Amino acid sequence: MNLVKNVNNKSSGEDFMLTVATLSSKGQVTIPKAIRNRHHLKPGDKIEFLEDESGSVTMLPLSHDIIRLKGMVAKPEKPVSIEEMNQAISIEGSRR
Repeated sequence: MNLVKNVNNKSSGEDFMLTVATLSSKGQVTIPKAIRNRHHLKPGDKIEFLEDESGSVTMLPLSHDIIRLKGMVAKPEKPVSIEEMNQAISIEGSRR
């Protein structure tokens, strides 16, 4: 049986889903339907597991479309001109 609970982080205002699943004797876990639906996961999709130094494990679907990747990379503090890019490339190139 899977348990699914929607949780709101009052400090950030973000909603997230807390779920519980059971590990089978074959080492398999069924991803709860609510999570599959929320992330548009289908049979055959690849999933990456990332474990940090504290032992927390994050599941990352590898079948993202470009729209779902929006916001994953921080924006630069200020725009960079073509001239500034070319200058940085020249400086780095001369160091090698």
